[in-house]
Amino acid sequence: MSERLRPRDLAILATESPTTPMHNATVEIFDPGASGFDYERLVELIDDRIAFVPRYRQKLQWVPGKLANPSWVDDPSFDLGYHVRRSALPRPGSMDQLRDLVARIASRPLDRSRPLWECYFVEGLAEGRVALLTKSHQILVDGRETVDIGQVLLDTTPDRELLGHDEWRPTPSPGPLAVAARALTETLANPATLITTAQATAQSLARQAESASDRVSEVAGALAGRGPVHSTPVHRRLSQQRRFVAVRTDLADYNKIRQVHGGTVNDVILATLTGALRGWLMTRSESMAGLRTVKAIVPMSVIDDELEATSLGTQITGHMVHLPILEPSPVVRLHQVSYDLKAHRETGRAVSARRLSGIAGFAPTTFHALGSRLAVAELRRGFHVSVTNVPGPQFPLYAGSAQMLESYPVHPLLPDHPLAFGVTSYDGGVFWGITADRDAVPDADVLAQTLLEALDELKDSASESRPRAPRGRKKATAPKDVKKP
Repeated sequence: MSERLRPRDLAILATESPTTPMHNATVEIFDPGASGFDYERLVELIDDRIAFVPRYRQKLQWVPGKLANPSWVDDPSFDLGYHVRRSALPRPGSMDQLRDLVARIASRPLDRSRPLWECYFVEGLAEGRVALLTKSHQILVDGRETVDIGQVLLDTTPDRELLGHDEWRPTPSPGPLAVAARALTETLANPATLITTAQATAQSLARQAESASDRVSEVAGALAGRGPVHSTPVHRRLSQQRRFVAVRTDLADYNKIRQVHGGTVNDVILATLTGALRGWLMTRSESMAGLRTVKAIVPMSVIDDELEATSLGTQITGHMVHLPILEPSPVVRLHQVSYDLKAHRETGRAVSARRLSGIAGFAPTTFHALGSRLAVAELRRGFHVSVTNVPGPQFPLYAGSAQMLESYPVHPLLPDHPLAFGVTSYDGGVFWGITADRDAVPDADVLAQTLLEALDELKDSASESRPRAPRGRKKATAPKDVKKP
């Protein structure tokens, strides 16, 4: 396993700041069952499965003088109790209270001196339910060497037998002088290492200079009486605090709309988001703020040997979709989104949702992490929002004895991007996770309402329309040996 960070990982670290912590999170709600899945059993489960993701017991080791990229090393002080934490809501805890807790936890950056992940067991939810919030840094989950820990905690059957505690012993880490000497040796043996390090350092310095320049320009503009440069609701300066909105819908509704109007479930999801953004923008004083479309970067799964390999059998590429927020008709919005995505489907590289969710050991959390990594790489394309839609398994999953009922992705915000959307379909539901900046989007709850209204518009249009003929069915023709009258 490669221990040294790659340029893409360093780019993510360079993007990170107090206002843009670069970690993904997922909040899952469980029914603990009659056996009572609790914090102690969660710790036991993680202790049993963490051997499958060894990087979750490693931390970053920086090279003196930046002679080489930092590397992953075993944490000699690794403490599972530090990373797996216990929290509670006042009983009976509501969904709003859980959302507030998730937002506070998502706002806090991870400690770079320790392994870059945390897990929270949240008790006190209504109906005796519990929640599990996992939070992992983007450089930790690269889909190649490491998958998200959520992928190894979930099983298709309850109470799967534990494998037994592994006898892990951390490999001793070399001291600063030894680290510098090894980095120098690697550089002399492979000059490309020096070039890669220099490029990563230059990118980091460029990002810092650009950020400082933006702050100076903003202060100068304020002193001169000019308004802020960030003038649209989807492009604003970020604070250090977040809001989180969770919306649950039914997969059957999206399938019905797809069957009537054509396209895919992904098309319907993006058309629903288009309607939600349109409704949300119309409630604000700035109206559409001069936007004709909202440009969304949508990670798509493909089979392409030229792209970075992952351990999940597919690669990830970014597709820019122009969401037509000025279009008043929900059906026309759907057809425009479908047409925008048609080119991707016709490449022959696209991976179907059914195939994707059938990947052995599949868990949506890893694909959401890969989608967030891709959004960082695509920043210069000038999109407004990132949208990651991951089709999950349509059968129950379990953590120990507890059945997972709901799963909401919590995507990180990128610089000057106050909104990010994650969607997971699982066991008959479609679960929306909306991350918003607390100051830039104080009306994030309105998005939840407009999203449901946009879905209702499409459902109504499907009820009023005649179903389309199934794909592949041809118009009936008379047999060749029968003459037409």
